Amino acid sequence: MSWNQPELSGSNHTSTSPQYSYIDFVQKPVEIYVFIDPLCPECWSLEPYLKKLSIEYGRFFTLQPILSGQLNSLNKDLFDRPKQLKQIWEKIASRTGMSCDGDLWTENEISAPWVASMAVKAAELQGKKAGKTFLRRVQESAFLGKENISDMSVLKQCAREANLDIQEFEDDLYSQSAKKAFQSDLKLTREMEVDYIPTIVFFNQRTDEQGIKVSGLYPYDIYVQILKQILQKDPVPSSKPPLENFVQYYHVVGSKEVSVVYDWSETETDKEMKKMQLRQYVKKIPVKYGTFWKYIDE
Repeated sequence: MSWNQPELSGSNHTSTSPQYSYIDFVQKPVEIYVFIDPLCPECWSLEPYLKKLSIEYGRFFTLQPILSGQLNSLNKDLFDRPKQLKQIWEKIASRTGMSCDGDLWTENEISAPWVASMAVKAAELQGKKAGKTFLRRVQESAFLGKENISDMSVLKQCAREANLDIQEFEDDLYSQSAKKAFQSDLKLTREMEVDYIPTIVFFNQRTDEQGIKVSGLYPYDIYVQILKQILQKDPVPSSKPPLENFVQYYHVVGSKEVSVVYDWSETETDKEMKKMQLRQYVKKIPVKYGTFWKYIDE
């Protein structure tokens, strides 16, 4: 089952594919840098808005995650205070509906958080889509599974779930190519004076105007307004895919993500997801906050 459609000209096109599924030779006018850290709960909470933006307006932009290293440099002292980190995670989870199980910090010691960032860059060497899928699996492992994402066995499992070449991934993890890619992200973070994560920077590649930088979490409409300002037009949003296709494509989704993407209330989302559960398309993932669902592969 597929919901990829080739991009057509004009702003009224209603393709429903994510931003990385469009025909590559069509240069999109906007580039969006998303500065994140794999262990940042606010970055995780940004996911519903990025999914919706990609589905509705992905025909206009490319999206590039940038690993800022900010969690190491700004919050390194917190790693000595796991109870404080637990409270921060669970407060954000309670507020956003994107589960962040803070028990990770009292049950699993993450001694080298930078390893996860290196692993993401190693995954990206197998393609941008592979890197994004792997990043999502790493986030799921940390925020939902309470797993130590600096542990090699956990990273290899994420790589398998992202359909990476495991041997190539292991070879690349500590390679000069991955190190240089990570250093490039850190340099870009400094050059753009990013001092808070998540931060999103919008650029119009067809003009010489400066980009627009947005730090922190904002309502979805703010990101749409900025995109329209950068585009200097008011495009019609693309139509949304059928729910089953959406869940199948992303494999694991939160009810919050479904609610945001489809403009449904919590009750409507719960009803629709339970329908899919009864039809044995998804299974419910036990998490501490909110609700997450996993697509059942045949």
